[in-house]
Amino acid sequence: MMLKKISLGLVLLVLTLCNLNAQQHLDPEYIKVTNERAAKIVEELKLTDTEKEQTLTNIIGEQYRNLSKLHDGRDAKIEALKKSDLPKEKLESKIEKLKSKTDKSISKLHKKYIIILNKHLTPEKVDAVKDGMTYGVVPKTYFAFQDMLPNLTEAQKKYIYDNLVEAREHAMDAGTSKEKHAWFGKYKGRINNYLSAQGYDLNKESEDWHKRIEEREKAKN
Repeated sequence: MMLKKISLGLVLLVLTLCNLNAQQHLDPEYIKVTNERAAKIVEELKLTDTEKEQTLTNIIGEQYRNLSKLHDGRDAKIEALKKSDLPKEKLESKIEKLKSKTDKSISKLHKKYIIILNKHLTPEKVDAVKDGMTYGVVPKTYFAFQDMLPNLTEAQKKYIYDNLVEAREHAMDAGTSKEKHAWFGKYKGRINNYLSAQGYDLNKESEDWHKRIEEREKAKN
């Protein structure tokens, strides 16, 4: 019993130290990187106001850093838990609770961030920031679906767009490029299922689409 208490105490100590480390890892170089990333997004907004551009760069850069703190803090704690001697079920339960707690914190951060952006930008510009944080997947994918399926109804287009936008809300909070694309992959799967139920043979439509793309490229050359 005493050993278990000592062991648990060590785990809690490691968790605390890992959390402190995660909070303090943001060195000047990382701040520079996030600010440069934010500046590229702001540049695409074409604001023509240097003061406002700097304000937005700071806001977006800070969002990246705040997200990083939450993701890194969570991951560090999970790694520490995995090295503990906790039983499997208890370990999995603690990890799930930790993930859930972090998700709630990320959700609060997301809402606050959007409110701040809306104070400085029009809704269209806010969407542009979101696209900038997610590699422009929404407009690119929405265009691709319409190009592949030129006979989509307005209702079908709306379904596709709404799902891509919902995916973007999750993706912009993800910690890595892989995780961001995974969110879009999940929602594109949902869209594909919907279109299949609407009567589209997506395999054939995709083959025909790629042929059309090849023909366009040949015509250009």
